Amino acid sequence: MDKRELAMRRLELAESPAPSLQIFSSTLPGTQAQVDPLGEHQLEDSACSLDTVLRLRAARATAEMRLVRKQDAVILPMALLLYLASHLDRSNLGSARLQGLDVQVLNNSDTAYSIALSCFFVTYIILSIPGTLLGKAIDAATCISSGALVWSIAATCQAAARTPYGLYTARCFVGVGEAMFGQVMAFHLSLWYTKPELSKRVSLVLSGGALAGAFSGLIAYGIGRLGQTAIQPWRILFLMEGLPSVLLAIVVFFCYPSRPSKSQFLTEAERALSRARMNDQSTYEATSGIKWNGVRRALFDWKTYTFAIMYSCMNLTLGSVAGFLPTIIRDLGYTATDAQLWTIPPYLVALGTTFALSSVSDRTQSRGVATAGVFLIGIAGWSVLLGTRAVNASNSQFELRYVGCILVVTAAYGAIPLIIAWVTANTGSESQRAIGLGMLNTVGQCLSIVAAFAFPSRQGPDYREGITLNLAFQGLGFTIAVCLTMFFRMENRRRDTIEGTPKTGVTLNTIQELDFAPGFRYTV
Repeated sequence: MDKRELAMRRLELAESPAPSLQIFSSTLPGTQAQVDPLGEHQLEDSACSLDTVLRLRAARATAEMRLVRKQDAVILPMALLLYLASHLDRSNLGSARLQGLDVQVLNNSDTAYSIALSCFFVTYIILSIPGTLLGKAIDAATCISSGALVWSIAATCQAAARTPYGLYTARCFVGVGEAMFGQVMAFHLSLWYTKPELSKRVSLVLSGGALAGAFSGLIAYGIGRLGQTAIQPWRILFLMEGLPSVLLAIVVFFCYPSRPSKSQFLTEAERALSRARMNDQSTYEATSGIKWNGVRRALFDWKTYTFAIMYSCMNLTLGSVAGFLPTIIRDLGYTATDAQLWTIPPYLVALGTTFALSSVSDRTQSRGVATAGVFLIGIAGWSVLLGTRAVNASNSQFELRYVGCILVVTAAYGAIPLIIAWVTANTGSESQRAIGLGMLNTVGQCLSIVAAFAFPSRQGPDYREGITLNLAFQGLGFTIAVCLTMFFRMENRRRDTIEGTPKTGVTLNTIQELDFAPGFRYTV
């Protein structure tokens, strides 16, 4: 092989969309185990042949598939259980209210109940950005497990509340722990999975929230069927949902993996492959530590706040569902115990819809259209509830109101993973991503506090004011999703005009240049 041919082969391999093929060269017949697959004698043997290159690519694809499955098997079960436990512990006030908490601790006061709901969000909002930055500064896995231990202990302590202030204090500490956990979980997943893989994994983990709603209703129904007990039913509920969370947090502290470069369950070759995968279209950061250029970029980027406002529009609905769905269903004519049981189907429908939407979104690499579609589902659900009556209504109207509840719950849980994956994909560096995700809660959870006061008993059983408020913000969220989608498409076309079509398999300097890096394109 002459020098010109050798140079051409080097160029072909350098421009290959499957980087780091040398990881597999030692495993194929006819190739020698060398660190550099572009050495002249390897090229002049068999590594330079097109057949060998194709075999190397096939070997990489197979190894990558095995790596992703291995990561899924280790990371996702624990992440799903953590998220399920967190939503059980943060959202069980609605069920506890129907089991005597309202009367025995909160003096049957709507205001006291709303304050108890909002106490969680106050600390959650204030500490979300510091909590997410902590996950970047030290170690995301340590931050997640420590936060889980804090909120699980605090959630269990709710069972000991004797006065409203005791419950308020416990709820505040649940928010402290969740601030170290909530968006840090999404940040942690982004260290392990590429953009096309992320939405489905985030959706699977966040589906723990919908599962928690179904389990909470089932547990509350079972407790309600116990009859007279030595301990009040709502205290049993807090203990049954809090104590297992404490045990889970301890297990996660010792078993949950950090980032790929530090992971003990991966081999050295798998760690190298993981770095190569994550280097595609971004720069892999092998260590923790905050890069302040990314922090500044996120704080002064209008898109950070626009995403957060859109997120808050759906969080108003999510907060309304968590706090008042059992009450709304009870006012359809069910007993308090039966109402707990009828909260389960909406969550199961939401679970299936959420995972299906995220799978399609990953396959098409389109977040905006799916997000806008979920807001339309929410608009339809709240419109049904607004257009029907719970008083002197026919059976058909009761059925329609229940369908409206299903649509509302589906929207609440369907949009959240899509928005989180959208923000994650459109931030250049890990530090920029940490601020972007933290801002989702800092701004995005503000309307969750509004949700805590949106359905007072005096509005029942129709709750027209709270429903109208949710409907208006669903419309705003839909508008923002459409506008962001249009903007990202136009910006990508503008960059294509200036830079040309970006090449696949090229590592971008996103640590320094963030989302301004040449070749960076936004996910629409």
